[in-house]
Amino acid sequence: MTANGKVVIVEGLKKYFPVRRGVFSRTVGYVKAVDGVSFEIGHSETLGLVGESGCGKTTTGRTILRLIEPTEGRIVISGEDVRALSGNRLRQARRNFQIIFQDPYASLNPRMTVEGIVGEGLKVHGIGTRGERRRKVASLLERVGLPADSADRYPHEFSGGQRQRIGIARALALEPVFIVCDEPVSALDVSIRAQIVNLLEELQAETHISYLFIAHDLNLVEHISDNVAVMYLGRIVEYASSDDLYGKPLHPYTHALLAANPVPDPETKRERIILPGDVPSPMNPPAGCHFVPRCPLADDKCRAAYPEMLEAFPGHWVACYKAGQDENQTGDWRPETGAKA
Repeated sequence: MTANGKVVIVEGLKKYFPVRRGVFSRTVGYVKAVDGVSFEIGHSETLGLVGESGCGKTTTGRTILRLIEPTEGRIVISGEDVRALSGNRLRQARRNFQIIFQDPYASLNPRMTVEGIVGEGLKVHGIGTRGERRRKVASLLERVGLPADSADRYPHEFSGGQRQRIGIARALALEPVFIVCDEPVSALDVSIRAQIVNLLEELQAETHISYLFIAHDLNLVEHISDNVAVMYLGRIVEYASSDDLYGKPLHPYTHALLAANPVPDPETKRERIILPGDVPSPMNPPAGCHFVPRCPLADDKCRAAYPEMLEAFPGHWVACYKAGQDENQTGDWRPETGAKA
């Protein structure tokens, strides 16, 4: 844990993918998948990361772990500057951060037994003897709700929910301080999702792991997250505690996301907000605020320059000139003054 109590610190993270065309594969532009993302995650905290498909959520998670090399930015996990590490130092640091992948079918090697999958990290880092690793794997499987004798079986013998439990056991094997949960329940049946989410919460209570929880399901994110970041076209547009963001959203895009979120109570009616057009290309985003082509509140100021991320209320940050000025929003906050009218 770092001196300020934060397990993860991300500052100005960028990931640009080059676009090459022509006979000589010249670079003609860049897809700005992640474009200046910053956030912090504290000890035993969960940060939910939400947004439409293609907004850069998964790329953000994988870039933080250096599964994808970042273009720019600072990444500190458990007090270590991850971008400054290489070779054996980076391999040793990877014990502190792991990932749970979205697809429980593609993320497990079908040719390896469960013991091999879960214990691979232990073997790579030279932890324990073969017998000790086998006992550790059996303990991890029981911890995630699977029988110890599952270790000798292969992935195809398990259901989707059981496969995801194997993936969770693998992520826990090296006792990390931080795990990226990349839509860990989106490929599972609804009846299984609650079991996996409850398991993640129980493990966090026991081990005090910090999570970056990437998901589309806003109800799920509200349930599991301490803080929530809303991402649009490679940038975070709103950041707040879960209670504040769901109870008092400020950005027009956040309002649209929440309005599209299904309500479990059939008696409750929610006005839908239909955004015009499509998400702009991350290769050629619009000038000014990237949300301008779809925003009903946009004016010339929005088109001229991208709004700075400012603190509207204590702990509630938003990048929008018009935040709070829609009649459907709470209050009338203006970033220029930080005052409520």
